Amino acid sequence: QVQLVESGGGLVQAGGSLRLACTASGGTFSRYEMGWFRQAPGKERDFVAAISWDGGSTIIGNSVKGRFTISKDNFKATVYLQMNSLKPDDTAVYYCAAGTRRLETSTYAYNYWGQGTQVTVSS
Repeated sequence: QVQLVESGGGLVQAGGSLRLACTASGGTFSRYEMGWFRQAPGKERDFVAAISWDGGSTIIGNSVKGRFTISKDNFKATVYLQMNSLKPDDTAVYYCAAGTRRLETSTYAYNYWGQGTQVTVSS
């Protein structure tokens, strides 16, 4: 069983940056593909980014491409989401997830989820 804990959320002005972190425990982190998703009030949970088990491949969602990057540190059992040029539309609860299927963008492909961290971008 893998436990995931997100951190780094908060309130930021439009144009600013945040770096989210998701630290894992209870499993072999280096084996897992990792993803970031977000959910705004009243909306579905949407794909943001994913990274392969070794950190060598990534996929970024169209709505954040060019602004967000994902990285993975297997020694620290942590996955990061660097968010730049933030917009009010990026306001959401951000979740990290772990799974074994390669670079998946669907929530159904992930087995373990964190509790989420709130990101609020003011205009």
